[in-house]
Amino acid sequence: MSAPAPLSAGAFPSPPGGFAPAPPPSTRRNVELLLLGTAVVVTTVALVLVEAAQDQGISWECADLAMAYLALFAVAHLAVRRFAPFADPLLLPIAALLNGLGLVLIHRLDLADAQNARTNSLPIPAADVDHQVLWTAAGILILATVLVVLRDYRTLARHNYAIGALGLVLLLLPAVLPERFATTNHAKIWVRLPGFTVQPGEFAKILLVVFVAALLVSKRDWFTAAGRRAFGIELPRLRDLGPLLLVWIVSVGVLVFERDLGVSLLIFGTVLALLYIATERVGWLVAGGVLLIIGLLFAYNTFGSLRAQVHVWLHPFSDYNNTGYQIAQSLFGLATGGLAGTGLGNGRPDRVPHARTDFIVATVGEELGLIGLAVVLVLFTVLVMRGLRTALAVRDSFGKLLAAGLACTIAAQVFMVVGGVTKLLPRSGMSTPFLSYGGSALLAEYALLALLIRISDAARAPAPTRRKDIAPTSNPPTETLRPAKTEIIRTESSRGEPA
Repeated sequence: MSAPAPLSAGAFPSPPGGFAPAPPPSTRRNVELLLLGTAVVVTTVALVLVEAAQDQGISWECADLAMAYLALFAVAHLAVRRFAPFADPLLLPIAALLNGLGLVLIHRLDLADAQNARTNSLPIPAADVDHQVLWTAAGILILATVLVVLRDYRTLARHNYAIGALGLVLLLLPAVLPERFATTNHAKIWVRLPGFTVQPGEFAKILLVVFVAALLVSKRDWFTAAGRRAFGIELPRLRDLGPLLLVWIVSVGVLVFERDLGVSLLIFGTVLALLYIATERVGWLVAGGVLLIIGLLFAYNTFGSLRAQVHVWLHPFSDYNNTGYQIAQSLFGLATGGLAGTGLGNGRPDRVPHARTDFIVATVGEELGLIGLAVVLVLFTVLVMRGLRTALAVRDSFGKLLAAGLACTIAAQVFMVVGGVTKLLPRSGMSTPFLSYGGSALLAEYALLALLIRISDAARAPAPTRRKDIAPTSNPPTETLRPAKTEIIRTESSRGEPA
């Protein structure tokens, strides 16, 4: 067998200087576009299945929803492509698919309500899916605005105290308003004015995560100082517990005055997670766990509303026709769905109170079954993991803590919602991110997504380079520089120091 012929000198020509230029960095925006196209196809097919199962035929409303969904996320993709070209290509498509599934389920419940109204000779109620499409458009507008205005997320750290104060005001505002302007379903969490209703706590969550992340970076000595050791655990010093005690007081205040168990636990749990991520000390978890138990015991023994909520959680069938009806119907729906579900449009999720909002996960479990619910949970898991991956990849401490805090917020919220629907936890009254019906929650979720996209873009963007001047030599001048003459100049964002 003859030896292979040697390669000729011109087989792989090199540019002048002997080195090929580095390939341009990949933005992977086409991957994002492909995944968004898949989300559009899945959402459109699901809408067709819902209408076919409800014996509606294929109406123009279905086509209008599909076209509106396509147009909205085309705009979102163009905004990310233009203003965050290096962002993680999975963040926007996952949010789009979850939002699309939410639109499908809300439209399915609208059809059920219309059928019930016709059966009982009642006026057909207005379709909620139209409102959700408008809120989706407003959410994408917020996403694009954040990407355009906030070109460097580190500027948030410069205004952390103002952001924290605004977050506290929004969180506690419903507590000081009269009942008629703030209370719905025994929870005092709304600001209701003529023609205007908002849930300010949804935005307060994000602002407080920004504040805590900036505080942990700027005052790191408070949280990393050595304390006493007990049972092999290094506990924080008593004088360093002030910030955690303040968060505990705020959380207990939200639970007491606004009767909102979900937001109270979410804020305290997210701050505790950030403390552990920033310090890697189990002592903070121990101290936070003790404060959490004290706060829950105090609220349980003081307020009858919380005792009633716990009783419904433990014994939902003891008062089936009254307080236990919602969770009981949710469990019946999940059992009816079984492994593969009844199929889109073939179940009875409208029998569950608040099936569009707090209990939309029960609708998923009934009509898509355990398999469909597992797919939805996997989507949330991937979204959280990509957020944590962004936290690992970004170069500065503030960006790491902010991305981790936002990802933990999504994870904790989904855990509490699914736990409440499946009777693993008491009902929290929180919405499922991107799925549930509601304007305030959806707008806040797109603002959160925009921050993650902005941090991801900074983490994945190549470091800027600058070529040094080269002294003239006897060689003929060329346009290509040798690598030995090229120096990487790291900017503030690549050195790991917050602005």
